[in-house]
Amino acid sequence: MTQPAPIAVALDAPDLETAARWAGLVTPHVSTVKVGLELYLRYGPEVVASIRGASGVKIFLDLKLHDIPATVTGAARAVARLRPDLLTVHAAGGSDVVRAAVEGAPDTIVAAVTVLTSLNSADLEQIGVMGPMSDAVRRLAVLGVRAGARGLVCSPQEVAAVRAEVGPDITLITPGVRPAGASADDQARTATPEEAIRAGANLLVIGRPITAASDPGAAAAAIAAPLRRLTLASG
Repeated sequence: MTQPAPIAVALDAPDLETAARWAGLVTPHVSTVKVGLELYLRYGPEVVASIRGASGVKIFLDLKLHDIPATVTGAARAVARLRPDLLTVHAAGGSDVVRAAVEGAPDTIVAAVTVLTSLNSADLEQIGVMGPMSDAVRRLAVLGVRAGARGLVCSPQEVAAVRAEVGPDITLITPGVRPAGASADDQARTATPEEAIRAGANLLVIGRPITAASDPGAAAAAIAAPLRRLTLASG
């Protein structure tokens, strides 16, 4: 059986039926599908079972929890019952918030989000974070790992520096991945899938280049094929 590529397809669909259809089309080619905040808030916990179906595809629950520790623990515990493979929390909430998510969902890979890929250096300065983007990402990555996160979310432009900082055992997840020639949409810090894998990413988040295609399954297959060859060669 062909090994699925290390891609999490972002199912940012207008309705549950569309999201489930996309998941069915891409699952033969990718390892993971990502359920984001909009879909989860619209349909609630049932969305996870509907998307997972009988395929056994990994579920990345991208809720980016960010609140006081007690609230984050409760929220993580609530969604842990759905058995997601990955769950996100904002590292900017601080060590106690990341630790709270880990405690609430101990059987899930909790991934700490460093700096959103939609932000650039000017945006960071506007919210009071001074210094180079790479420094901010590295600081938050170290904070997240020390607090128990087993995954980190960062842009492909910082993934090599983060990998050097945290070592080989942390799952690095990179949004902002766009095939060559694709629109950047609302992503400020992007790279191609091959560039992200070579830099040290473990899982690539790709949405519209796949889901907006006329045939999402074919688009997923086309992006997945060279990545499979790349990961086999590096393995």
